[in-house]
Formats: sequence, C-alpha cells, structure tokens
Amino acid sequence: MISRFHCPGPLPDEGEIPLPDSVAHHALRVLRLSDGEAVVLFDGRGGEVDARLVVRGKAASAVLLGRRVPLRESPLRVVLVQALATGDKMDWVVQKAVELGVAAVQPIQAERSVLRLSGERLDKRVAHWRQIAVSACEQCGRDRVPEVGAPISLADWLGRGGSALRYVLAPGAVGSERQGFGVGPRPDAEVQVMIGPEGGWTDQELAACREAGCIAVGLGPRVLRTETAGLAAIAVLQARWGDF
Repeated sequence: MISRFHCPGPLPDEGEIPLPDSVAHHALRVLRLSDGEAVVLFDGRGGEVDARLVVRGKAASAVLLGRRVPLRESPLRVVLVQALATGDKMDWVVQKAVELGVAAVQPIQAERSVLRLSGERLDKRVAHWRQIAVSACEQCGRDRVPEVGAPISLADWLGRGGSALRYVLAPGAVGSERQGFGVGPRPDAEVQVMIGPEGGWTDQELAACREAGCIAVGLGPRVLRTETAGLAAIAVLQARWGDF
C-alpha cells in the first residue's frame, strides 16, 4: 500500500518540493521509506498528487508526478457535534468519525461533561485532535481534512441556526421522534448529529435542543456510550443518504 502524507498548502502538479519536517520524519524514521519509493501527497483541500520520494541525507523531498482528484468524499455533509468526553474517548471519536466520512467535528461543553478545558491545555488538546484528523485522512484515503472546532457551549452552537437538519440523540426518544431519523430523500443541507456526554444531556439541554428545531432520535432499545452513539448514527446516515 502506497504511503500517503498530508502537506498543508496548495500542491503544484509537478516539480520537486521539500517535505515538511514532520512528514520527512514520519517517512524516513517511522516508516523507513527509501529513496525513490512511491508516495502520495495531499493538501487537505480536495486533491492529491502522485510523487516519488527523494532522500538526501536527513532531508527529504518529493518529485511530483501528476495530480488526481479521487472521489472519496461522501455526498452527504455530516457534522458530528460531540459533547466532551473523558480519557482518550475524544481521540477515538475524532479518528473514527473521520474514517466514516464526516465533514466536521464540533466539540461541545455540556453540563454533565466531566472534561473541562481552558487556556493552554485547551489549545494543546484541540491541536491534538486536529492532528488525529490528519492522520486518519492519511490512513483512510480521504483528501479533505475535516475541521475540528474548539469546544463551545451548547447554547452557542444552537444559536448559530442555519438550514441544517439537526438530530439530537436521546435514549428516551420514542414514537414519531424516532421514526424521523434518516427518513425521506437526501437533504440538500448538511446534517448535524448531536451526542451527549457520559452522563447524557440534561432535561434542560434537551428542551433547548427541541426549541432550536432539533429532532430527538434514538438508536434502538439499548443505551449506547457517548463514544459509540455518534459513530453508529453516522454509519446509519451514510447507509441511507451517503456512500455506504
């Protein structure tokens, strides 16, 4: 399998370019690629370039051999709105959501979120999640890197409005509410899937979501963990409206 590397900024169609230090380190020290090996570079904006690795001592560059525009992005724009979760759960969610084809991940500071971030710690964590998104794109073949936003409050997110179709997962949702998940023709606007923290949304948060036009839905009779629920919902939507 040919190694893929993310190189920020627009890539030319041909010529030779130096590889960023982090990419060169990964290619030479981690993967131990050799001079002349085939690689693929992508800029995260929708295109990728076939290339050949050039190694000169500890430095590495790439000779670009031609651009291609692969069709690996889902026709359905899904935004995962994920309440902050503890431990490495957010890492897992970001990685797998990117693999499943989301267009963006927006962390939310919910009332029952145990994880609280601010200042330098917040900046480092967001940068970490964004790098996870890049690495997931390198692995799964995507050529557009989904945006991972900095955490905001639920009220701020709901206040953004717009024409998106908004689902909020609520284990107690029954009847007509549950029947509205992924039903009908593919929407023209983006679809937002909102997932609560380990302790779930509060009644006040669910009421605010409904008031903002969100559709409360459930995923069967079992209660899913926060790191499972969003991924399951994305898979359902990709099967119904996306490219699964």
